[in-house]
Amino acid sequence: MTTTQAGPRGRLGFADKVKAYIALTKPRVIELLLVTTLPTMIFAARSMPGLGLILATLIGGAFAAGSAGAFNCYIDRDIDKVMHRTSNRPLVTGAVTPREALVFAWLLGAAAIVILWFGANPLSGLLGVAAIFLYVVVYSLILKRRTSQNIVWGGAAGCMPVLIAWAAVTNKVEWPAVILFMVIFLWTPPHYWPLSMRYSDDYNAAKVPMLGAVAGSRIVSVQVVLYTWAMVVCSLLMIPLGSAGIVYTVVAGLAGVWFLLQAHQLHSKAQQDTLTNKGAMKVFHGSISYLTLLFVALAIDPFVGMPLVG
Repeated sequence: MTTTQAGPRGRLGFADKVKAYIALTKPRVIELLLVTTLPTMIFAARSMPGLGLILATLIGGAFAAGSAGAFNCYIDRDIDKVMHRTSNRPLVTGAVTPREALVFAWLLGAAAIVILWFGANPLSGLLGVAAIFLYVVVYSLILKRRTSQNIVWGGAAGCMPVLIAWAAVTNKVEWPAVILFMVIFLWTPPHYWPLSMRYSDDYNAAKVPMLGAVAGSRIVSVQVVLYTWAMVVCSLLMIPLGSAGIVYTVVAGLAGVWFLLQAHQLHSKAQQDTLTNKGAMKVFHGSISYLTLLFVALAIDPFVGMPLVG
């Protein structure tokens, strides 16, 4: 009989069942996505948008990300049970059945599109559809098990919240939104590859060709440095092309230099064969701090001073 931590299937209490459904949505991923959404809305509006629009965009965006996460858990249920890092996911423990997960994913996705479409505008709804498609079809079904570049192109789904946020405020996609999209696109490899280095045994056991797992640390560290440089340079384009002001400029510069040092330190240790799992995870956690600082600065910037350029 399949069991869960709460006991035999069918005996889960209401609260435990709710927790299982929430776990399907990958809440930590949603938190990170929302960190980029509200600041982008504030910067696009150059003020605080209306509460109704904020709630519709955040809730719709969270539902879209949660739907994609639930679809991913359904698709990856066979490899999740092989990997130690994912062995407690609801479809592995039996807390949720595959059918329940699939129905939940569809319902959550439909709700997300309705909320974005009518709560913000149709463009935001269409971008929400694109975000789910990129993560579920392009990444989970096509790329993840076939190429070591899976997280590069599949990671585009994680960039969509800034486009959705900008479109929710302006009803169009403009250059600043594209720059922010590219910042997150270039940030994804330095963020995820150190994690896959740490859990390389898991990915190899599941036969998922994450670059951090299938390539040596020397090769991966070079890629991390290159992507980090590209990301920092791209972030600074917000000054001439996005009319960013002093707060964003200072934070983007200082945080960029700090994270570049982290990436180069990773590279140095990898070349000397002294890189440890702890060292790789330091860069992973540092990438989260970097992105958070950058977008907090983006949110504060419109309230402090005039643009430096333009």
